[in-house]
Amino acid sequence: MNVRIGNGYDIHRLTTERRLILGGVEIAHSLGLLGHSDADVLTHAIMDAMLGALSLGDIGHYFPPSDDKWAGADSLMLLDKVNNLIQEQGWKVGNIDSVVVAERPKLKPHIEKMREKLASVLQIEPNQVGVKATTNEKLGPVGEEKGICAYAVVLLIK
Repeated sequence: MNVRIGNGYDIHRLTTERRLILGGVEIAHSLGLLGHSDADVLTHAIMDAMLGALSLGDIGHYFPPSDDKWAGADSLMLLDKVNNLIQEQGWKVGNIDSVVVAERPKLKPHIEKMREKLASVLQIEPNQVGVKATTNEKLGPVGEEKGICAYAVVLLIK
């Protein structure tokens, strides 16, 4: 088989006194995401999709929150480690399709920078990285601005 597909999902709670980082881009906002690392839900969903495509588990297996080594870790650095892992097995990212779900802030002004940063780490072109943003229409915890979530689908090619 020369192609593999994986999907990923992540959600983190919004809180004060944390930076909001999505796709490796820091976004000015009154709230940030709570997590052991920088809590970048977009990058985490992409990593889980990459690992899932090869049945390698999830990011918690490689970067457990119980290990202080990963406290405050830059998720782009973690993405690089996951990318190295899949490359060691002879695979590379063909393309990514992802969506970030957040009521606020507006993400459209930041999407191109997210695509560029993610593509740079993955050693692919920005046109291979799809990032979309939507709201949850005020429904559920994301709609109530208690958190932000992201979904990703990744195609890996030999």
